[in-house]
Amino acid sequence: MAVVHADASLSPTKPELVAAWLPTQPWAEGLGEVEQFGAYRFDDPDGEVGIEALLFRAGERVLHLPLTYRAAPLEGAEAFLLGTMEHTVLGKRWIYDACADPVAVRAFVTAIVTGGEQATLEVAREGQVVERRTPAVRASGSGSAATGPEIGPVSVRSSGATAVVGSPGGELVLARLLPAEVSGRETLSVVWDGAGTVVAALS
Repeated sequence: MAVVHADASLSPTKPELVAAWLPTQPWAEGLGEVEQFGAYRFDDPDGEVGIEALLFRAGERVLHLPLTYRAAPLEGAEAFLLGTMEHTVLGKRWIYDACADPVAVRAFVTAIVTGGEQATLEVAREGQVVERRTPAVRASGSGSAATGPEIGPVSVRSSGATAVVGSPGGELVLARLLPAEVSGRETLSVVWDGAGTVVAALS
């Protein structure tokens, strides 16, 4: 379960943080203004790291941006830091491009190989869960394994508008702009508003 604090506020907001970061990314050149319309989350089994993929409309394309939210800096990932934000419930959060975060890579790979799905959302107010909600954006892996592999240090390179992540669990390809030609032995598909596409694959 992923907890959403409905009575919290963020400064800056996620769209503001993303809008400031995108112009620094070569693959986003000429993308223009973006507007968020959805998201999906995965669980961190240890409950320490927030894992969320934001979806934005960008003209005729969709920006698929997996992020992680941490209570402290991630050592060695300075180049993948979008910035920090103040969360009125959780405090200061460090926001990273998830392709460089081993916790997020483990979550994506596990969902892909086990046929896992996005996390159900627990909506909390004043520290109490008041609602469980199925997200409008649905993610599902194609695999059928019982468990996912362990993930150690990761390496990241860009290939156009995709991130290619090397890890002991295999090479993970994450699409940043959709639709994209992403294929592999196992995949992760995302569906929203009757539309859908493959967003990640293991080669």
